[in-house]
Formats: sequence, C-alpha cells, structure tokens
Amino acid sequence: MSTNEKDQFLAVWQNEAASTLKVLHSLPVGQYDFRPAKESRSLGEMAWHLAEIDGYIPMGVIQKKFDFSSKVPGLERPRTVAELASGYSRVHADAVANVLGMDDANLNAMIPFMGRDMRGADILWVYVIQHAIHHRAQLVLMCRMAGGTPPGLYGPSREEMAAMKANA
Repeated sequence: MSTNEKDQFLAVWQNEAASTLKVLHSLPVGQYDFRPAKESRSLGEMAWHLAEIDGYIPMGVIQKKFDFSSKVPGLERPRTVAELASGYSRVHADAVANVLGMDDANLNAMIPFMGRDMRGADILWVYVIQHAIHHRAQLVLMCRMAGGTPPGLYGPSREEMAAMKANA
C-alpha cells in the first residue's frame, strides 16, 4: 500500500464510519436485545460487531496474524443502545491511530487470513470496509424490524424521500 492508497483508505473509512454512527444513533433505545430470529445476533450484538471489526482487523494486520480468541483491550461490548455510538467512536479512533502508524512494509506484507494469504492493505479494504458495510446493512434492516427509522446512507430512506417530496 502506498501512502496515497493509505490516504484513500482512511478517507473512505472515515466516510463509512460516519454512516455507521448515523445508524447507531438511529437504533431504537429499548431494543438492544431484539433478534430477528432466535439464533441471530441481537441488535446490540450486531451493532457492536462493527466496533469489533475496527478493533480486530487493524490489530491483526499490525501483528501479521489474527487470533480472534484473544481480547483486544477496550472492546468490551456496551449493554445499552445509548452506549453503542460513543463506544464505537472510541474504538474507531483507536483503530484509525493504528492504521496511521502502519508503514508500507506492514501494509504490503502477506498475512495468513481466513485460510489464505492476503496483503495487509487488502485485508483492510475487504474486511474493515466491505465486511463492515455488509453487517451495517444487516443492522439497518434490524433497526427497521425493531421499530426504528434508519437513515438513508447511499440514498434517502423512504422517510427521507417522503419528506423531500413533501417539501418539493
């Protein structure tokens, strides 16, 4: 990863983190334990998984190995909806500092990950950005199913579109 690629990654990540915070702030306060199915993660667990991605993936790239059974300091899951956004912000800020400290050798290193070797930078792009988008989309749907009104992220939500039409 060149310095330019690292800067591009950080810019994309910051935009995605801002979207994640919008979703976290939209979660219905009393629905932390809501599950769309009994074997699914709860709303609170899915929300916190987004922080776990930010905590674990950059750390694994720094260490050039992934051990998801070990605990990353500061990743204890909050137990209320009200604490999720601030907790995510804290974890995200620490993760950004970790990426800022990475050098090209670290980012270009081939690292064993999920049964194959991947370049550290590619792990960041795929798992910090794309994997998080996947789970954030699940959280948006869970928010709506739990009675919340999620924000539009890549376009307006139905509520935002209705408001735009009403104001036109």
